[in-house]
Amino acid sequence: MTYKVLIVDDAEINLILFEALLKRMGNCESRCFTNAVAGLACAKTEDFDLIIVDYMMPELNGMEFITAVRLTPGRQNIPVLMITANDQKQVRYQALEVGATDFLTKPVDKIEFMARVKNMLDLGASRKVLENRAAWLAEEVQKATAAIRERERETVLRLSKAAEYRDPETGAHILRMAHYSELIGRGLGLSDADCELLLEAAPMHDIGKVGIVDNILLKPGRLTPQEFEVMKQHAVIGHEILKGSASRVLQAGADIALGHHEKFDGSGYPAGLKGEAIPIFSRIVAVADVFDALVSNRPYKEAWSLERASAHIQAQAGSHFDPACVAMFFKHWDRILEIQQRFKDPD
Repeated sequence: MTYKVLIVDDAEINLILFEALLKRMGNCESRCFTNAVAGLACAKTEDFDLIIVDYMMPELNGMEFITAVRLTPGRQNIPVLMITANDQKQVRYQALEVGATDFLTKPVDKIEFMARVKNMLDLGASRKVLENRAAWLAEEVQKATAAIRERERETVLRLSKAAEYRDPETGAHILRMAHYSELIGRGLGLSDADCELLLEAAPMHDIGKVGIVDNILLKPGRLTPQEFEVMKQHAVIGHEILKGSASRVLQAGADIALGHHEKFDGSGYPAGLKGEAIPIFSRIVAVADVFDALVSNRPYKEAWSLERASAHIQAQAGSHFDPACVAMFFKHWDRILEIQQRFKDPD
C-alpha cells in the first residue's frame, strides 16, 4: 500500500529533509508546499493519509492551518503531525484542541520522525479498515432489514386478502384506499416514515370481517339494528387479531382497524371517540375507505358517481370526517383520479 502525505513548511530545507525521509520508508509519496495557503487548498481538495505541517509560518500558522482542515468535510480524521521549535506545553495543548494528532520538536530526529510517521499511517489505515467494515456492516444490515420489511409487507397483504375471501370488497379496493391514505398523510405533513407505515398498514383496516358470519357480512340488503351491532364488532375483532405484535406495521394496523369507523363528532364506533382523540391514521383511513366504497360496486348497491361521492364526503366534513383530512383529499384530486385508474377493479 502506498500512502499519500502532504507536507507544508515554509523552509525549503525542511521539505527536502522530510520528503527524503518519507522516500526511505519506501511506501510513501508526498506533496510539498512552502506556501501554507496553497497547501491548505490542496488539503481541501485531495485525500491524504497524513498531513505534516510546521507551526510557525507566514500568512497561516500551523494552528490556523489545522483548524481550517478540520472544518473541511471529510477531513476530520486525517492524522496531522505538527512540527514546531516551540516546546511550551501551552502551545501543544492548543494544538490538540484544534485537532493535531502528534508533535515533533525541531531539530527533528530522523529515527523518531520515521517511527512517528509509521505509527500514524498504520493507525490511519486501521481506522479506514474499521470505517469500511462499519460501512459494509451497515449495508448488510440495511439489506437484511429490507428483506424483513418485504416479508412483513407480504404478510400484511396476505392477511388483508384473507378478509377479501369473505368480504365483497376487492383487492384493488385495499390498494386504492391505502394509496389515498398515503396521499392524505403527505398533505397533512406526516413524515416519510409515517406515510410509508400508513401505506403498509391501511389495507388491514377491515381484517376483523373474517370474524363476522356470512349471513350478515354478505347480506345484499340493509342490515337490521341487531345485525349492525354484530357487524360493528369487526373493528374490535381486527384490533384483537393484530394487537400486541412487535411489528410497527401490525401495531399501526391494529389501531387503524379499531378506529377507522370512529366519527369526528363522536357518533362513531366502537368507542365513540371525538375529534383529535381519534388517532390520525384512523381519521385519514376513514376518508379514503368511505370514498372508495361509495364509488365501487357492491352486492348491496351500485357504484356512486364521482360527483355524488365527492359531495357526500365534503358534506360530512366536521361530522363524520376530520375536515383537514377531507381538505387534503380534494386538494390532490388529480392524484386521486390517477390512483383510481391505476388500481382498477378487474372486469
